[in-house]
Amino acid sequence: MKFLRDALDSVEPHFHKGGKLEILYPLYEMIDTFMFTPGQVASGNTHVRDGIDLKRTMITVAMALGPVILMTLYNTGYQANSALAGAGLEAVGWRADLIRLLGLGFDPSNILHNMVHGFMWFFPIFLVTQIAGGIWEVIFATVRGHEVNEGFLVTGLLFPLILPPTIPLWQVAVGISFGVVIGKEIYGGTGRNIFNPALTARAFLFFAYPAQISGDAVWTAVDGYTGATALAQAAQGGVEAITYTWWDSFIGLIPGSMGETSALACLMGAGYLILTGIGSWRVMLSTVLGMIAMTLLLNLIGSDTNPMVSMGPHWHFVLGGFAFAFVFMATDPVSASMTETGKFVYGFFIGVLGILVRVINPAYPEGWMLAILFMNSMAPLIDYFVLEKNIKRRMARDV
Repeated sequence: MKFLRDALDSVEPHFHKGGKLEILYPLYEMIDTFMFTPGQVASGNTHVRDGIDLKRTMITVAMALGPVILMTLYNTGYQANSALAGAGLEAVGWRADLIRLLGLGFDPSNILHNMVHGFMWFFPIFLVTQIAGGIWEVIFATVRGHEVNEGFLVTGLLFPLILPPTIPLWQVAVGISFGVVIGKEIYGGTGRNIFNPALTARAFLFFAYPAQISGDAVWTAVDGYTGATALAQAAQGGVEAITYTWWDSFIGLIPGSMGETSALACLMGAGYLILTGIGSWRVMLSTVLGMIAMTLLLNLIGSDTNPMVSMGPHWHFVLGGFAFAFVFMATDPVSASMTETGKFVYGFFIGVLGILVRVINPAYPEGWMLAILFMNSMAPLIDYFVLEKNIKRRMARDV
């Protein structure tokens, strides 16, 4: 690594003010800080000393996503291989040719076969996300004259995980471009956006290209194969119509968005985020409580025409994107409430609204994306009322 450090140091003067490559300084700084810890330290007699910074925060979230990514690779390949075996189909396309070239196959009982096949679908989406989103990050950093920060590291990981494996790559590029530019950069960049950029990108794709991100034909990576998700089955006929067990749904052995199927992997990530202090347990807990409260209320009301009304909270927890949403999306520190009390209110209403959209709206049996984006817009108002209440209480105490 010393060779790389020396090489970066030798070309650094060209990127500073007055150098030939001055305009590309954000690109140089991005590569330098990604590879190495910044060499500058705070100076002065009094300052806060802390081991945490934006880079470490983003890396911690990326590490928390580790179990989810591993399950993404396995389950994406498992669903595809199981469909191929069950329907007696033969895998076609460049992915299949490459897998055969590696001397591997499509056996759903073989962990390596599943992991490699899943990787073939996940990695292109991940790569396009990084390239397209990274280009926009560099463009805006260059125009504004500041460094490229690590905020996109997490967005670039989250976005592929909330997509179906069959989505066209050009739509991935368009979606992440919308999320970065409209969801973040127009507000000033990382730390100033009011909406979660990854969810903004997915919401754009959902409404702009619904055929490629919804329905029964997009969740299993086999051409021409259709299969409803467990949540879609529940929306049609209730819990009795689900062809998967609760345990399979909890582990994540069901079709769905690549990274949202495993509640177990999401809980592992939640534990790591809470232990490191990066993720807010208040938002996580209150979101779960809001989901349970609204579910039980609907169970109590009942319905003869809507089978989703009778679904219990234990099923809502493992179906669709709830686990991924309350662990990784709702806890976004920028777009969520900042006050401690506000985090409880913010999370609780995400749980309530998510269930309302999922259960009451028959055309859209999922609700967490819309619920989180709506509460993103309400977070500043929640914090305002919390602060006003605290100010009035202190003024009354001081009188």
